[in-house]
Amino acid sequence: MSRPNYFDAMDYPGIIRDYGRPESFAEAFRALSRDALRARQETRFKSVMARAWKVPFYRRLWGAAGIEPGDIRSLDDIVRLPTYSKSDLMQSVEAHPPIGDFDGRASYDEQHRPPLVFQTTSGTTGKPQPLLYGPKSREIQNLLLARFYALQGITGDDVIHSVYGHGMVNGGHYVREAILHWIGAPLLSAGTGVETRSTNQVTLMKEFRATAIIGFGDYIKRLSDVAREMGLEPGKDLPIRTISGHLGAESAESMSAAWGGAKVYDWYGVGDTGAIAGEGPDRSGLYVQEDAQFLEILDIATGDPVADGETGDMVCTCLFKDDIFPIIRFNTHDVSRFQTDSSPLGLNLRRIAGFLGRSDNMVKLRGINIYPTGIGAVLTEAHPELMSEYICEVVRRDGRDEMVVHIETRGDLNSSTTAFEQLLRTRFGVDIGVSLAAPGALAPLTQIEMRQKPIRLLDKRDAEA
Repeated sequence: MSRPNYFDAMDYPGIIRDYGRPESFAEAFRALSRDALRARQETRFKSVMARAWKVPFYRRLWGAAGIEPGDIRSLDDIVRLPTYSKSDLMQSVEAHPPIGDFDGRASYDEQHRPPLVFQTTSGTTGKPQPLLYGPKSREIQNLLLARFYALQGITGDDVIHSVYGHGMVNGGHYVREAILHWIGAPLLSAGTGVETRSTNQVTLMKEFRATAIIGFGDYIKRLSDVAREMGLEPGKDLPIRTISGHLGAESAESMSAAWGGAKVYDWYGVGDTGAIAGEGPDRSGLYVQEDAQFLEILDIATGDPVADGETGDMVCTCLFKDDIFPIIRFNTHDVSRFQTDSSPLGLNLRRIAGFLGRSDNMVKLRGINIYPTGIGAVLTEAHPELMSEYICEVVRRDGRDEMVVHIETRGDLNSSTTAFEQLLRTRFGVDIGVSLAAPGALAPLTQIEMRQKPIRLLDKRDAEA
């Protein structure tokens, strides 16, 4: 007998039964009680743990911490398990090439082994990491993202322009599957500026009458500038009504203004986990899909859980990945916090504040933690002549760290930066320098046209040591 193909292994009817359809997301979680949600989480967690004990990576990781099968009986015990991060996965790849020992295919007999869906990360923080999915986990992951698109008002009647990258990178393929399999809208898979030049992307949106854009906020914002340089007015010549992507520190207000009043929504996830949390029409934080994602926020230094409202590393356990590579306590090193107020939509789900920065990209200036991803929006929202392209340069002078923000401007390059520096001092409580650059001048450093996530930190401390 032949092995199951993708469609056999994903069990589409079972996915619908267990997770519902995207358009029913809000209704389902108004009706589901917290107790019923917890019971669902526990059942799925046990299935994920059972698979994980068959994967060499976890047996090795947990064994080193003195954990044995049977020690972890419920989600209450999850804090006993060690967290891991991308560096641990890359060490696994080095020791067990080419894709590490976190590939769980060997836990199946030959007859029932599902096919492997293989992608990589973008390599933003180093060498690209293998991303492994089974058909079931991949298709549920697609559904989870489609839930957010549906919650944000995207339907099959939209024409969606995507600026996610393709090639080996997971992003473009993943969102394409989510939209085509679950939303059913026409998709312009333009990709990054390297795949389709920015001017051509604007032309595509105009000719095919795009109504929605999805992707990373930095590049979406840049496309609005390119459109204006081409003599087109976003919102009028380009009737974009919805933007859904990863805003980071970019505010929804400034993004909406750049695109002529489009409704702007944020969502958060990483390649390993898929969509974790996303905004709804209330725009009061990002709803965590708790039936599928168990999210912890842990102290950056100690790894202990923090109180709601306090910032820390987001650590995720995927309750649906029980086929190829279970994900249990993966430390994203992305920083956020749980919100403490109630949901305006009446959804019985926790919410996070969104992406606030990376703990492994944090700079400490005179005892104050600075996240480079948060600085650009502070300046551009207060000073319209400044553009969204910037990079933070950190150097060490006279034994202490100093930061300068290089930012593009439409104004005079020789104008005073005092007001900008005062704003940063007031906002962050520490001196940060500002240097002005001409439009487009920073692109070789930020690589905005080449990468899904542009570079925002240029750390020269090691080079000077």
